[in-house]
Amino acid sequence: MIAGRTIAVAVLVTLVAVPAAFAGHAAARQTNLQALDSGVLVQLNAIRTAHHLVPLRPNAALTTAAEGHSAEMLADGYFAHESADGAPFWKRLTAYSDSSHGSWSVGENLLWSSPDVAAAKALQLWMASPEHRHNILTAGWREIGIAAIHADSTPGTYGGRSVTVITTDFGARG
Repeated sequence: MIAGRTIAVAVLVTLVAVPAAFAGHAAARQTNLQALDSGVLVQLNAIRTAHHLVPLRPNAALTTAAEGHSAEMLADGYFAHESADGAPFWKRLTAYSDSSHGSWSVGENLLWSSPDVAAAKALQLWMASPEHRHNILTAGWREIGIAAIHADSTPGTYGGRSVTVITTDFGARG
């Protein structure tokens, strides 16, 4: 009887401890993604500064748009600047525009990679692509939203793999 109680207690402890371990893992992953976002900004601004361009400032509206797009791409299993409904990327960024500022312009870089992608690697890949390099080195950009999001198993384009998607939305208001 005592042995039976010990086993029951051990199983109960294990069942309680497993969710706590997952919660700790999820918190660590979120911290890593935030560090990746920050690292991308630091790397982008180092490159821009080396090219005598102004550093980019984080913008909440652009960040929200980037987060939504990264999450949508992972959930729906596609990788494109257009939204799942086919709308062009700049329409997603309309919250960034403010009628009191007049004109605005936006650009976007995307990347998907293994979960452990580093900011330096993301920038290396973007700088090797003429279109992405152009966005990074566009003198007019002043603000940016960055969102790295991870999924353990993703459908569609990602083939069920564990991936991290990074969306960077560049902007300038007139």
